[in-house]
Amino acid sequence: MKLALIQIAACAEKEDSLQLAEKYLHDARKEGADIAMLPEMFCCPYKTENFPLYAEEEGGACWARMSQAAKENQMYLVAGSMPERDREGRIYNTCYVFDTEGRQIAKHRKMHLFDIDVKGGQYFRESETLTAGNDVTVFDTEFGRFGAMICYDIRFPELARLMALRGATMIFVPAAFNMTTGPAHWELSFRARALDNQVFMAGCSQARRNEGYISYGNSIVTSPWGDVIGRLDEKEGMLLTEIDMKETDRIREELPFLKQRRTDIYTLE
Repeated sequence: MKLALIQIAACAEKEDSLQLAEKYLHDARKEGADIAMLPEMFCCPYKTENFPLYAEEEGGACWARMSQAAKENQMYLVAGSMPERDREGRIYNTCYVFDTEGRQIAKHRKMHLFDIDVKGGQYFRESETLTAGNDVTVFDTEFGRFGAMICYDIRFPELARLMALRGATMIFVPAAFNMTTGPAHWELSFRARALDNQVFMAGCSQARRNEGYISYGNSIVTSPWGDVIGRLDEKEGMLLTEIDMKETDRIREELPFLKQRRTDIYTLE
């Protein structure tokens, strides 16, 4: 399986972001990608006040363009995330997943909102405009069962474990870590979740722009052994990685962590 992580930065104009994403998705298909992923809030500059302004209902213009891109390029698409408005007016940070025919096969609303205040570093409160989702998201493809979470969700190991227990062998994470948390915790988080759950982890970040919210970049793929098998720097670009899904089964046989859990003493589900 060939995976393409598309590291772009959201533009002020939504149409510019969509055209940029479509260009890279076309390039990914020319490179033989089977699955592509976009970053968190790829079509909305990452500020709390922007989320209601850029929000659309499911099936709106951004949803439709990404559905069409998946169909035209005959690839699975983890369409980063975008602000979603429900019928009651609540705003979510939402990741849609499309199959090769452009059909929506999964939807994940960010479960853990990014509310932090690091002394001398980053302050951000997604809860000022966003509502948290409640669902553990897994979906099936011809390559296996996968999971989807969004950025801050990776901080909570229970979520990745639940996905692994539900059969996920790879977890996709559209993200936008910043210059406080990124250098400290980005690689560590992806290696740890991969190692603990014996899954592939794929994190697709926004590219860095030195204005507004400054993203760390460094889109990454880690293996079930905990190795980094692909990584970008901070600049706009695309990371292509060959994934051998059989590696998950092999490592789980050699080191049967999941089978050896003491569920007589502790349990997650």
